Amino acid sequence: MKAITNLLRKNRSYFFGCLAFLLAGTLLLLINGKSALTIPLSSPHPFWLNVFFINYTFIGDGSFAIILTAVILFYFSKKQEGLALLNAIILSAITIQVIKNFGSFANPTLFFEQGQYLFSTDGISSINDPASVSGHTAMAFAIATVLVGVMKNKKWQVPVLLAAVAVGYSRMYLAQHTLLSIMVGAAIGISFGFISVLIASGKFKFSKARKQEFVMPGEGLWHMHNSY
Repeated sequence: MKAITNLLRKNRSYFFGCLAFLLAGTLLLLINGKSALTIPLSSPHPFWLNVFFINYTFIGDGSFAIILTAVILFYFSKKQEGLALLNAIILSAITIQVIKNFGSFANPTLFFEQGQYLFSTDGISSINDPASVSGHTAMAFAIATVLVGVMKNKKWQVPVLLAAVAVGYSRMYLAQHTLLSIMVGAAIGISFGFISVLIASGKFKFSKARKQEFVMPGEGLWHMHNSY
């Protein structure tokens, strides 16, 4: 219980932001309906913004998550941090697949290619299945939660949170998921990221004299910091 309290206290900006995001999303769902897209497809979609989100959304892709884990494990030689991230990715992926395999899902009819609308049968994205879940959003929040949990420089909490939220936004902007899908994905990623950090923290050798923590760029790129 103490470990949970400490993790929440040290990263209160991030977790408070996550709570605010989930509550705001829930409120929008209650007002607009659980299957509503928050970004109307009839609204302007500038070419440059299309290109940005088409590429940015891959931050939540499983391939990106695996590559990031490999870099942390083998390039930076950070075993605990890498294993924490790997655990969060695996647990999130399994949960997402279980949810998807136990439901039938309507696929969007709108696609993007090179920043432009490529195909739309009726001009409207038809995502109607409330059980759908955004795997990209889950991965993004799993990565964000683990990074926030293990890094020493806590000023990165809000930027990391905003980066994860932007992935969820990109899924709606590209008409791939509804707001409900985003909220479910975010909750899964946050939950398993939190659990994975707790599991990893039990392997660190904390003591009153010395502890090892992860740091972000600005305090030395991905090195272990000894504090006394």
